[in-house]
Amino acid sequence: MTDGAPWPALEVVEYTDPLCPWAWGSEPVFRKLRAALAGRVRWRRVYCLLFDLDDDPAPDSAAETAWYAGYVEGISAHTRAPRALRLSRVAASSWPSSLVAKAAELQGRDVADGVLRRLRETVFVLGEPADTPALALSAVRGVPGLDLERLTADAASAEVLEQVRADRAEARRPVREVLSVADRSPHPGTAKETGDGGYRYALPTLLVRAPAGHRVVPGWRTYEEYAAAVAELCPGLPDVPRPLSPARALRHYRSLTGPERELLAEGPWPPREAVRVETGNGPLWLHPDEAAVHPATCGGARGAP
Repeated sequence: MTDGAPWPALEVVEYTDPLCPWAWGSEPVFRKLRAALAGRVRWRRVYCLLFDLDDDPAPDSAAETAWYAGYVEGISAHTRAPRALRLSRVAASSWPSSLVAKAAELQGRDVADGVLRRLRETVFVLGEPADTPALALSAVRGVPGLDLERLTADAASAEVLEQVRADRAEARRPVREVLSVADRSPHPGTAKETGDGGYRYALPTLLVRAPAGHRVVPGWRTYEEYAAAVAELCPGLPDVPRPLSPARALRHYRSLTGPERELLAEGPWPPREAVRVETGNGPLWLHPDEAAVHPATCGGARGAP
């Protein structure tokens, strides 16, 4: 997925999962960084399968859900990202949402961004993780420019399945710098051990590649740390993005958390047309066009598409 004409050989690889709470909390700085690098970089997402098919089911699903809800609450205390008022369950699998997110890339960057955003919001706003194909496809209805029929076919295709399998494998070949990370961040991003004795990237992790080498920024980080990694490899980048007016920011992004509107918009908040959605950690703000199709405000994320 390329943001316009790329800077010579500059690539940003985002190791992520649609259902990862730290990745959800990193969206404000990632949105700002993508705006600062727009037209200059190839930004590629690699889906790491946080909830994999070989994970053993919990013996007590209610206890697991209560524990995980507390875990997410602790993360949201650091990131200030919204969390669901009530979590229905821990996601059974990241495969359905990852396949849908990867398939959406075939319809362009804007569609892919909108689809991934909706998939994240299923668990962290609605409390209903998109962990089946039907739920994942239903959650993304109404994303601007999306061809849902094509997405449904692509997400079930052998080609997209192989792409996500390749993502999973790539995520389990971390660069050596993340095998041991000394940092005071609440989530420093040290690589996670896997059941087969290997490692995978902690989520999220950004890997910046250029002819001059690479820089890796793992875990929970500030915008300045990401920008510095890019600037080390490509002096003059990233650009300094100007904050948008509140109305323009809401129209552009369609969905904004509190931390996002502070980082991406400047001026009195909220815009008069903003639709407020309550969560367990501050509101989510929707543009009225998004509210008309969003599952949080129109009940659209249930059942088959």
